[in-house]
Amino acid sequence: MSALKTVLVPPADEEVSDSALERFLGYRMKRAFNVVQADLAETLKPFDLRMTSYTALVLIMENPGLNQSQLAAVMDIERPNLVVIVDELERRDLIVRDRLETDRRTYALSVTLAGRRLCETAMKAVEGHEARLLGRLSPEMRDTVAEAMILIRAGEAR
Repeated sequence: MSALKTVLVPPADEEVSDSALERFLGYRMKRAFNVVQADLAETLKPFDLRMTSYTALVLIMENPGLNQSQLAAVMDIERPNLVVIVDELERRDLIVRDRLETDRRTYALSVTLAGRRLCETAMKAVEGHEARLLGRLSPEMRDTVAEAMILIRAGEAR
């Protein structure tokens, strides 16, 4: 016969402590990113864009003629996942794929006029999103956070 074990469960409305995790900067960064990501998703919803499709559209607009391999590399995503994003943007007539004359297997990506207009309008909305979320940070704090992110990313190459 097994012994019954009594487990004390905190009430559902009681706040759960995450103080053991709060000491880790990575945990704090992830929690902050969750807030940024959720607000960005709401910001991009009127444009029928997600964070990845918005990122791809901006990169294509800023780098006309880049190919899908270059886009996948800069976005740090697998090519099959990128194909879905590029297909969606092309279906919506926001970008076009043109075969390169020098390599018929490779496509050069560029935005359409509609893509440029949508992208510029969405970028203004994203600027507003950042101003809302980061408004309590001083310019110096923003610079420090940005610099820290650059150093963290540079460390991934080690």
